[in-house]
Amino acid sequence: MQKNISIGSIPKHRYVWVDTNFTHKEPIGYIPAVWFALNSVVGRTWGLHIMLESGAFFRNVPPHAISFLDKPDELTWEAKDAQRWDCYSQNWSGIDYTYLSTLRCKAAISSEARLVGSYLFSVCPLDDAFTAYPEQAKEFMFIELDNGRLTIQPTNYVIFEEKSFTTNDKLEFPKGLKSSNEIYSVED
Repeated sequence: MQKNISIGSIPKHRYVWVDTNFTHKEPIGYIPAVWFALNSVVGRTWGLHIMLESGAFFRNVPPHAISFLDKPDELTWEAKDAQRWDCYSQNWSGIDYTYLSTLRCKAAISSEARLVGSYLFSVCPLDDAFTAYPEQAKEFMFIELDNGRLTIQPTNYVIFEEKSFTTNDKLEFPKGLKSSNEIYSVED
Protein backbone atom coordinates (compact mmCIF):
# COMPACT_ATOMS: atom_id res chain seq x y z
CA MET A 1 0.00 0.00 0.00
CA GLN A 2 1.37 3.40 -1.00
CA LYS A 3 1.85 5.97 1.73
CA ASN A 4 0.16 9.30 0.98
CA ILE A 5 2.43 12.21 1.83
CA SER A 6 0.29 15.09 0.58
CA ILE A 7 0.93 17.16 3.73
CA GLY A 8 4.36 18.03 5.02
CA SER A 9 6.58 20.66 6.58
CA ILE A 10 8.37 23.21 4.43
CA PRO A 11 12.18 23.22 4.86
CA LYS A 12 12.09 26.33 7.13
CA HIS A 13 9.06 28.06 8.58
CA ARG A 14 8.48 31.61 7.30
CA TYR A 15 7.04 34.66 8.97
CA VAL A 16 4.41 36.09 6.65
CA TRP A 17 1.32 38.26 6.58
CA VAL A 18 -2.04 36.75 5.68
CA ASP A 19 -4.97 38.50 4.05
CA THR A 20 -7.81 38.22 6.56
CA ASN A 21 -10.31 37.85 3.70
CA PHE A 22 -9.16 34.20 3.88
CA THR A 23 -9.22 33.82 7.67
CA HIS A 24 -11.85 36.11 9.20
CA LYS A 25 -15.59 36.65 8.86
CA GLU A 26 -14.93 40.40 9.10
CA PRO A 27 -11.61 41.06 7.30
CA ILE A 28 -9.20 43.58 8.84
CA GLY A 29 -6.37 43.66 6.28
CA TYR A 30 -3.13 41.73 6.68
CA ILE A 31 -2.06 40.18 9.99
CA PRO A 32 1.11 38.30 11.03
CA ALA A 33 1.27 34.53 10.60
CA VAL A 34 3.79 31.70 10.50
CA TRP A 35 3.77 29.51 7.40
CA PHE A 36 5.14 26.06 8.25
CA ALA A 37 3.60 23.36 6.01
CA LEU A 38 2.11 22.54 2.59
CA ASN A 39 -0.68 20.36 1.27
CA SER A 40 -1.02 19.09 -2.29
CA VAL A 41 -4.46 18.13 -3.58
CA VAL A 42 -4.77 17.27 -7.26
CA GLY A 43 -6.58 19.99 -9.22
CA ARG A 44 -6.07 22.71 -6.59
CA THR A 45 -3.50 25.33 -5.66
CA TRP A 46 -0.95 24.42 -3.03
CA GLY A 47 -2.49 24.68 0.43
CA LEU A 48 -0.38 26.61 2.93
CA HIS A 49 -0.68 25.74 6.61
CA ILE A 50 -0.29 28.77 8.84
CA MET A 51 -0.63 29.78 12.47
CA LEU A 52 -1.87 33.20 13.55
CA GLU A 53 -0.60 35.16 16.56
CA SER A 54 -3.80 34.12 18.36
CA GLY A 55 -2.67 30.50 18.01
CA ALA A 56 -5.39 29.73 15.44
CA PHE A 57 -4.31 27.14 12.87
CA PHE A 58 -5.44 27.37 9.24
CA ARG A 59 -5.04 24.60 6.67
CA ASN A 60 -4.92 25.05 2.91
CA VAL A 61 -4.70 28.82 2.71
CA PRO A 62 -4.03 29.53 -1.00
CA PRO A 63 -0.61 30.95 -1.92
CA HIS A 64 -2.06 34.26 -3.13
CA ALA A 65 -3.41 34.90 0.41
CA ILE A 66 0.01 35.52 1.94
CA SER A 67 2.54 38.30 1.69
CA PHE A 68 6.07 38.76 3.00
CA LEU A 69 5.22 42.44 3.63
CA ASP A 70 2.58 43.84 5.97
CA LYS A 71 1.38 46.04 3.10
CA PRO A 72 2.11 44.20 -0.15
CA ASP A 73 2.82 46.20 -3.29
CA GLU A 74 0.42 43.99 -5.24
CA LEU A 75 -2.99 44.06 -3.57
CA THR A 76 -4.70 42.33 -6.50
CA TRP A 77 -2.47 39.23 -6.44
CA GLU A 78 -4.48 36.27 -7.75
CA ALA A 79 -4.09 32.49 -7.73
CA LYS A 80 -2.77 32.53 -11.33
CA ASP A 81 -0.03 34.99 -10.27
CA ALA A 82 1.00 32.86 -7.32
CA GLN A 83 1.03 29.51 -9.10
CA ARG A 84 1.31 28.49 -12.77
CA TRP A 85 -0.42 25.08 -12.60
CA ASP A 86 -2.67 23.26 -10.17
CA CYS A 87 -1.13 20.44 -8.17
CA TYR A 88 -1.10 17.13 -10.01
CA SER A 89 0.27 14.75 -7.39
CA GLN A 90 -0.74 13.97 -3.84
CA ASN A 91 2.86 12.98 -3.10
CA TRP A 92 5.81 15.34 -2.98
CA SER A 93 9.17 16.03 -1.43
CA GLY A 94 10.45 19.46 -0.42
CA ILE A 95 14.07 20.55 -0.51
CA ASP A 96 15.98 23.74 0.16
CA TYR A 97 18.90 23.53 -2.27
CA THR A 98 21.86 24.95 -0.37
CA TYR A 99 23.45 26.28 -3.55
CA LEU A 100 20.28 28.15 -4.60
CA SER A 101 19.37 29.28 -1.08
CA THR A 102 18.48 32.99 -1.14
CA LEU A 103 19.80 33.49 -4.70
CA ARG A 104 18.16 36.25 -6.68
CA CYS A 105 16.05 35.00 -9.55
CA LYS A 106 13.51 36.05 -12.12
CA ALA A 107 10.22 34.21 -12.56
CA ALA A 108 8.03 34.24 -15.66
CA ILE A 109 4.67 34.74 -13.95
CA SER A 110 2.89 34.99 -17.32
CA SER A 111 3.79 35.61 -20.95
CA GLU A 112 4.04 39.34 -20.12
CA ALA A 113 5.13 39.48 -16.48
CA ARG A 114 8.70 38.72 -15.40
CA LEU A 115 9.25 39.44 -11.71
CA VAL A 116 12.41 39.34 -9.60
CA GLY A 117 12.74 37.81 -6.15
CA SER A 118 14.65 35.34 -3.99
CA TYR A 119 14.57 31.54 -4.00
CA LEU A 120 12.96 29.94 -0.91
CA PHE A 121 12.82 26.17 -1.62
CA SER A 122 11.68 23.58 -4.18
CA VAL A 123 9.03 20.87 -4.23
CA CYS A 124 9.19 17.77 -6.42
CA PRO A 125 5.99 15.84 -7.17
CA LEU A 126 6.36 12.06 -6.80
CA ASP A 127 4.62 8.89 -7.99
CA ASP A 128 2.35 10.42 -10.62
CA ALA A 129 1.93 9.81 -14.34
CA PHE A 130 3.36 13.22 -15.34
CA THR A 131 6.58 12.74 -13.38
CA ALA A 132 7.17 9.40 -15.13
CA TYR A 133 7.71 11.22 -18.45
CA PRO A 134 10.76 13.52 -18.77
CA GLU A 135 8.95 16.03 -20.99
CA GLN A 136 6.20 16.38 -18.36
CA ALA A 137 8.22 16.11 -15.13
CA LYS A 138 8.30 19.33 -13.12
CA GLU A 139 9.97 20.64 -10.02
CA PHE A 140 8.39 23.71 -8.49
CA MET A 141 10.35 26.63 -7.08
CA PHE A 142 8.84 28.73 -4.33
CA ILE A 143 10.01 32.33 -4.68
CA GLU A 144 9.60 35.40 -2.49
CA LEU A 145 9.12 38.21 -4.99
CA ASP A 146 10.33 41.78 -4.45
CA ASN A 147 6.68 42.91 -4.50
CA GLY A 148 6.21 40.94 -1.27
CA ARG A 149 4.28 38.10 -2.87
CA LEU A 150 4.84 34.37 -3.23
CA THR A 151 5.03 32.70 -6.62
CA ILE A 152 5.42 28.99 -7.37
CA GLN A 153 6.93 28.31 -10.77
CA PRO A 154 8.35 25.27 -12.58
CA THR A 155 12.11 25.28 -13.14
CA ASN A 156 11.83 26.19 -16.82
CA TYR A 157 10.12 29.48 -15.85
CA VAL A 158 12.88 30.63 -13.47
CA ILE A 159 16.42 31.92 -14.07
CA PHE A 160 19.01 32.65 -11.39
CA GLU A 161 21.68 35.23 -10.72
CA GLU A 162 24.77 33.86 -9.01
CA LYS A 163 27.26 36.72 -9.10
CA SER A 164 30.35 34.49 -8.91
CA PHE A 165 29.21 32.30 -11.82
CA THR A 166 26.36 33.56 -14.02
CA THR A 167 26.99 36.17 -16.71
CA ASN A 168 23.34 37.08 -17.33
CA ASP A 169 23.29 40.23 -15.17
CA LYS A 170 20.05 41.50 -16.77
CA LEU A 171 18.29 38.21 -15.99
CA GLU A 172 17.02 37.72 -19.52
CA PHE A 173 15.54 34.32 -20.31
CA PRO A 174 17.92 32.39 -22.58
CA LYS A 175 16.70 31.24 -25.98
CA GLY A 176 17.32 27.94 -27.71
CA LEU A 177 17.30 25.66 -24.66
CA LYS A 178 15.64 22.28 -25.01
CA SER A 179 13.55 20.33 -22.56
CA SER A 180 14.56 16.91 -21.41
CA ASN A 181 12.58 14.30 -23.27
CA GLU A 182 14.54 11.08 -22.79
CA ILE A 183 14.74 8.39 -20.16
CA TYR A 184 18.25 7.04 -19.61
CA SER A 185 18.99 3.55 -18.42
CA VAL A 186 21.96 1.18 -18.50
CA GLU A 187 19.71 -1.89 -18.75
CA ASP A 188 17.49 -2.67 -21.70
